[in-house]
Amino acid sequence: MPRKLIIGVIGAGNKASQEGLRMAEEVGFLIARADAVLVCGGLNGVMQAAAKGAKRGGGLTLGILPTGNKADANPYIDVPVATAMSTARNLVIVRTADALIAINGSYGTLSEMAHAFDQGKTVFALHTWPMEKAGVEEGLFVPVASPKEAVDRAVEYAKRALAAELPGVAFDSKKT
Repeated sequence: MPRKLIIGVIGAGNKASQEGLRMAEEVGFLIARADAVLVCGGLNGVMQAAAKGAKRGGGLTLGILPTGNKADANPYIDVPVATAMSTARNLVIVRTADALIAINGSYGTLSEMAHAFDQGKTVFALHTWPMEKAGVEEGLFVPVASPKEAVDRAVEYAKRALAAELPGVAFDSKKT
């Protein structure tokens, strides 16, 4: 059975800008249209906007919650995972995602980016933390200019990563 690509969206919760929310919703929509699963932290801000966009696009959403209560998930999360892990759940999000897109950002976003870099995963950055001068290994931090570029590049990266990780295992690429 083919496996779908899983694209993570990380970003600001309460401190998301209106532009960040707009971009997150578009990113979520485009992830769904690429027939990939969206994984996020399942709460508000960028997470909720991305999940809302994914639902509008007919996609599946997975929320890795910091709390132990599935009811804390935003209304656009199909599969809430209640971890009761607080911010430690950030590592679960990063490990679950085949590719990551960062939008806006708070300290939680910064920790998710650090986990991704530590694991050798590229973060496609859309108006988020400026990591160019932080000594991040080349190719792990990729600034992008638009939601479309973010999703296109993340999907291509995820396809390559999955092919390298699971040679001979198919993934669902009907729309990608």
